Amino acid sequence: AVNTSETTNMLHWIDTQTQTLADSTPVDQRPRFVEFSQDGKHLWASAEIGGTVTILDVASRKVLKTLNFAIKGVHPDKVQPVGIKLSADGKYAFVALGPANHVAVVDARTFEVLDYLLVGRRVWQLAFTPDQQQLLATNGVSGDVSVIDVASLKVLKSIKVGRYPWGVVVTP
Repeated sequence: AVNTSETTNMLHWIDTQTQTLADSTPVDQRPRFVEFSQDGKHLWASAEIGGTVTILDVASRKVLKTLNFAIKGVHPDKVQPVGIKLSADGKYAFVALGPANHVAVVDARTFEVLDYLLVGRRVWQLAFTPDQQQLLATNGVSGDVSVIDVASLKVLKSIKVGRYPWGVVVTP
């Protein structure tokens, strides 16, 4: 298990069998969310204030790559990654970039940023539909959820849901 500690800027690796702290890995400022790859080999960790996502090798707990995001016309201070979702086929990683109002599309094999999708204001969390044909993005300040078509990497629409949606879960 991995715990994010936003005040110490660390990932804490917990041995679930012995229920002890196995290791700690420093990352950028205010780590908020972690996601394991389907095969369990990689861990993706967002750092909200640091503006980065760190990809680690789970076996060695070593950093493989730190992603930075540069969106034309968006000040770097607005790039605040939180939610991450990895496609089951291992092709894509999607990263919610907070007040940057975009979801980054990352090649999950090469760790290269492919595109930025404009969604609503202050996107925090993401969830796939059960068939992974669509990705839902919660946009807190605009009070909506954006629907992204995964095959075309296009935002289809945004649905008003009320004030300050932060997370989303989809039933199987």
